[in-house]
Amino acid sequence: MDIHRLHLDGSEAIIAATGTELQALRLGEADLLWPAGPLWPRHAPLLFPVVGGLKGDTLCHLGIPFPMPKHGFARNRAFTWTSRTATTCSLELKDDASTRAAYPFPFRLRVGYALNRSKLSMELELHNPGESPLPASLGLHPAFRWPLAPGVPKRAHRLVFEADEPEPLRRLEAQGLLSPELYPTPIQGRELSLREELFVDDALIFLQARSRSLRFEALGGPSLTLRWEGFPNLGVWTKPDPGPAFLCIEPWEGYASPAGWDGEFSEKPGNFLLPPAATKHWSFSIALTSDRQ
Repeated sequence: MDIHRLHLDGSEAIIAATGTELQALRLGEADLLWPAGPLWPRHAPLLFPVVGGLKGDTLCHLGIPFPMPKHGFARNRAFTWTSRTATTCSLELKDDASTRAAYPFPFRLRVGYALNRSKLSMELELHNPGESPLPASLGLHPAFRWPLAPGVPKRAHRLVFEADEPEPLRRLEAQGLLSPELYPTPIQGRELSLREELFVDDALIFLQARSRSLRFEALGGPSLTLRWEGFPNLGVWTKPDPGPAFLCIEPWEGYASPAGWDGEFSEKPGNFLLPPAATKHWSFSIALTSDRQ
């Protein structure tokens, strides 16, 4: 496997060229990332050019159908390394004949990582080299160990949001499309107490979330601070399991097709349109929290 290791003073991150996927993350003594396994075989896939699913796994452009798998193709594509050092790396994916068979648009997607003792930072850049607007969605899907540390009960974990999140949340229908129903938020003020039952009906989806950061913390144990820019939506997901598992905390720009919607991809709710010659940026970071608020 084509990977690169970032390392500094005992902290380490492993990034794979396939999908530019973060595959391991240790900050100090804390081993933070889900190692993949039978319950869910991924670590932190990149979602592009769709977040979630399209009806019939089909993208429609100018009336022509194109096959498009859930969460897009980038997570399975080999990116090209553009730089590698002990503490940084960057990778790039450009359109080619195989991407255009599913997504008939020119693009250039760049992803960069930087590690310090207590934080991993990620920068993303999408450029439209074409002559027409580029419709797309982009999202992150990192899976953290839950529990964060051995011996800490799963129910002793919570998410603490930067801002109050009183708005109703959304769910997915059985076909993986966005349900029109609104559900009362399980967040109390800024805190979400974590338990497996929250995820029996799949992900918690917060559209237009107020927060741009949150803490994932184990009471009496480690705490992580996640920060993001450019992503207006947030998904929180796991596969319910009574044993040690994972929690995905997913900033998105985009979301699954609404149930009943079946139109041109350029008009899909949640997508952005990147003008010709324009470039769009996002950022994300994972840090060990130095103090509790």
